[in-house]
Amino acid sequence: MSAPAGTSRQPPYRLVLWNIDLTLLDVGRVTRAAYADAFRQVTGRPLVRLPQMAGSTESEIFFEALAVNAPGDPGGEELLTRFTGLLATAFSTRRDLLTEQGRLLPGAGGAVEEVGRLPGVVQTVLTGSIKPNALEKLRDFCLARFLDTEIGGYGSEVYPKGALLMTARGRAAEKYRANFTELSTVYIADSLRDVEAARVGGARSVAVATGRSSGGELRDAGADAVLADLADTAAVVRTVDRLTLADGR
Repeated sequence: MSAPAGTSRQPPYRLVLWNIDLTLLDVGRVTRAAYADAFRQVTGRPLVRLPQMAGSTESEIFFEALAVNAPGDPGGEELLTRFTGLLATAFSTRRDLLTEQGRLLPGAGGAVEEVGRLPGVVQTVLTGSIKPNALEKLRDFCLARFLDTEIGGYGSEVYPKGALLMTARGRAAEKYRANFTELSTVYIADSLRDVEAARVGGARSVAVATGRSSGGELRDAGADAVLADLADTAAVVRTVDRLTLADGR
């Protein structure tokens, strides 16, 4: 399995979900170019204004972009399906630019690897990106090997992130035949909407101030822990360990 080595030492009971963009890496230039390309192809109109993306899923972003850039367009599931297919293609054709124009955020690689060594941990992702694009990012920045991407929650699914979190936990429980409780599940992300998603989906939240929100804003939103970034690997591991041991194990 793709899950970290720690799960082989004892039955898994802790679930760690990672957001990708602006938590682990920044590929904003490539993402924006792919969005503009796919949007023009599916609507015939230029993407003049890109909506706020932090903490949103691809479906939410698309319909907001449609309202702003193509008012009067009826939208609908068929149009969304066409857009996501074109978005995957547009992103894939720019794959060579990911590491050239993007970057792994400080400490991200070490944090994912070391959290995966905690006893009983299964790691996956909870991201607004559609699955093909999420996997491209994780592979190109050498993060996929630490994560079980099969059970993750992706923007390919037309649900808000809180619902995606519950879906991912259900998939993990089924695959690993384990009970991942709300007190043993943690979501590591960077936006105010992600903190809310953790609360709605039933998870602890570790907010990282590497996105658009400040540490104070994330704390005020109710994050269980706030970190400036992932550069201090030991601090990340301690935080995840402390929050996911709350069920008494």
